[in-house]
Amino acid sequence: MKKFLVLALALTVGLAFSQTRLTIGVFEPLHEHIQLVLPQFYEMYPDVEVEIRTLGYEDHHNVLVTNLATGSGAADVVAVEIGYIARFVAEGGLRDLSAEPFNADQYEDLFVEYAWAQAQTPDGRQVAIPTDIAPGVMYYRRDHLEATGWTIDQVTESLESYLQFGRELQEQGVFLTVNAGSVADGLIRSEIPEGDGIFFAADGTPLLNSPRFVQAATVAQQIRQEGLDADIGAWSNEWFEAFRQGTTATELSGAWLGGHLQTWMAPETSGLWGTSEMPGNILVSWGGSFYGIPTQTPADKVDAAWNLVQFLTTNPEVQLEAFRSINAFPAMPETYDDPMFEEEIEFLGGQQARILFADIAERIPGVLTHPGDIIANEIWQSAIGEILAEGRDVQSALDEAQMLVQRRIR
Repeated sequence: MKKFLVLALALTVGLAFSQTRLTIGVFEPLHEHIQLVLPQFYEMYPDVEVEIRTLGYEDHHNVLVTNLATGSGAADVVAVEIGYIARFVAEGGLRDLSAEPFNADQYEDLFVEYAWAQAQTPDGRQVAIPTDIAPGVMYYRRDHLEATGWTIDQVTESLESYLQFGRELQEQGVFLTVNAGSVADGLIRSEIPEGDGIFFAADGTPLLNSPRFVQAATVAQQIRQEGLDADIGAWSNEWFEAFRQGTTATELSGAWLGGHLQTWMAPETSGLWGTSEMPGNILVSWGGSFYGIPTQTPADKVDAAWNLVQFLTTNPEVQLEAFRSINAFPAMPETYDDPMFEEEIEFLGGQQARILFADIAERIPGVLTHPGDIIANEIWQSAIGEILAEGRDVQSALDEAQMLVQRRIR
């Protein structure tokens, strides 16, 4: 009997030591979704145990930047928001998932075109796999629209009609939008020639003083100079209050904003909102999340890490669960046939908004990430800030921005 107990104990200990322990680093609220679906993952991979490390959005990415730069401390699998993908394209730290043993290119057709392209380097390396996306839309207050007598199709017909709508709102003491900068950010991400990126042409030439940027800055400056925006910074208390009080009539954003408004930013405004295509029917990507595997992940954990990445990104049911639990819009068009997309959303006045989001997502063209995007975006934000706050001449400000980018990316 003693020999049997010793043998059983030895087998138990052996099984425990054979288990692979993975860590996954995410930002809120991705952890809520992962906790819900991990039981399914364990059914498929009972020899793996996953520890979730969660931080706020900024803290997560700041720590990740440091961990990847120093080559230590990163989780075995990491979440990356689109705003940080360019940094890791430029600085490295994430494995090329298109190479062996991953061969991620086999999954490319599962995703909307633009999401796959966003995590791809100019030389074809896939540094992360999409999990959720954010097609750009316009949210609008139905009560303010009705008060002007306009229809939403009239408002979005063109950029000029959008501005004219704002002028009529102004007469009623309502702002067109919270900040003109968001309009500029939307416009620079639209109508990008095939092969070009947001900030760089296909040959690597910066584009900050191109006609696309000049138009975006000019329209934004016009909004500011005419007093059509509230001049409030995003994510500030004033920003939240503007949505709660209805002092602004529209907001250009990713589709994700509706979920924030409904759940915590302005739930008391239920039924007062609607959503539509962007003014001028421009197509814009406005956010998205990805999963990647750091180069520092130990070799004996890489297979398990890749299995977890595939589970979270290429499984339609897992993506749909993320949509149900945290309003993360799926990156896989296969999911758009689910009955959930036809549901009426009470917060948006009974609108079947998810059908609109899916339609827009499938029409957004692919735009590659350039290693210099993060530098170019910093310089663009500084330039548009001066254009709006100081009334600086658009062309001269963007010519200077172009020169600064050229100087910094050499």
